[in-house]
Amino acid sequence: MNAYTSCNPATGEVVHTRPAWTADELAACVHRLREARERWAAQPVNERAAVLRAMADALERRRDELAALVTLEVGKRTAECLAEIDKSVQLVRYYAELAPRLLAARDIPTQASASGVSFEPLGLVLAVMPWNYPVWQVLRFAVPALIAGNGCLIKPAPSVPLSSALLTEIVQGSGVTAFDTAWLANDEVEDAIRLSDAVAFTGSTATGRVIASLAGRHLKKSVLELGGSNPFIVLADADLDEAAYEAAHSRFRDAGQSCNAAKRLIVVPEVADAFVERFTAHARAFRPGPPADASTTLGPLARADLREALHAQVLDAVQHGARLLCGGQMSGGAGFYYPATVLDAVNPRCRVWHEEVFGPVASVIRVADEDEAIRVANDTPFGLGASIFSADTRRARALGARIEAGAVYINRYTSSDLRLPFGGVKASGYGRELSEFGLYEFVNVKTWWQK
Repeated sequence: MNAYTSCNPATGEVVHTRPAWTADELAACVHRLREARERWAAQPVNERAAVLRAMADALERRRDELAALVTLEVGKRTAECLAEIDKSVQLVRYYAELAPRLLAARDIPTQASASGVSFEPLGLVLAVMPWNYPVWQVLRFAVPALIAGNGCLIKPAPSVPLSSALLTEIVQGSGVTAFDTAWLANDEVEDAIRLSDAVAFTGSTATGRVIASLAGRHLKKSVLELGGSNPFIVLADADLDEAAYEAAHSRFRDAGQSCNAAKRLIVVPEVADAFVERFTAHARAFRPGPPADASTTLGPLARADLREALHAQVLDAVQHGARLLCGGQMSGGAGFYYPATVLDAVNPRCRVWHEEVFGPVASVIRVADEDEAIRVANDTPFGLGASIFSADTRRARALGARIEAGAVYINRYTSSDLRLPFGGVKASGYGRELSEFGLYEFVNVKTWWQK
């Protein structure tokens, strides 16, 4: 990758390109950013919080402009882009409000006359970021790192240069001097890790393994938020209308391009047919169209290669015994559209059983009972989130305790909440973002002891 290129997913047309940096440009940026980081960290946390509040106000003022660029480069519906920016504004204000208290030094009684811990920044943190949420993903990492006194160097995905540049302009224009964008070629990432003090990555598991190995080679702290294949378990006593609606919203929002979406719909025999009928009706109601059109309910995929890979997974599933209930056809014409697709009777011979499916394709897996539902839920390399739908919430919590995942949602689709930690286990990564736990990922918890 030697350039950053925007391609409009709704038309397939290239709209912008810019060259990647040289090694000298990276070194100069790191030097500038380290100097800015020292000044930023020297400010009291309350002053940093005030700057972040100004940043939230600036994001709010320019939300329409930023959302339009995300729609252009990612292909997400404008309503979804606006929701992403609004949630990002809430995130900034959340940490600006709570971080001064959470970062205050704490006394811990011991035999010493005084002892406790302080929370100090690690330094300069490199973030290698994805394309699907180019505002939320960046700020979800950067805001807690910044409020703690770190500097942030962001390598955006190569397909979102326009939205990344505008976000950088907004952040820096608000007075956040310890933040910059690094237009790195892939072969410069290791050098950027070496020049930084820690690294955060959001993206595929395959790339996450590479980033983790590079961070380990240079002994840098790392946090990885990787892929997911979230199970959505529907038990016999579930509210089927609610479950089908929530499953459809989770699976098909953002054209199915979310790591935390419901992807494997696991249903017990008592309600399987009724649930699948309801869910498929929702899927058929989604209508592809221009993402800026308010009547569109399903935008295009972000790239042509993503659509081709998704279709190959669908064809493989049908070849190995899955039933195609709707969708599953490559659309003609311009753009990278793919219809909302439902695969029933998915089995272990199908690739979609084991692989992450990054697009508007749902896999229905029929199981014999609750115990098999949990076994199938765990029969995946991933462990990001899970949902269980049941009228018996106590029973659902007991089953949820057996699921290998970073989060379990009962009677709701998986999502993220500013107040709760977000992250996974297994091939979904390690470390946490959001909440106080995300705030402490990029700090040195320093022990103090006084005789």
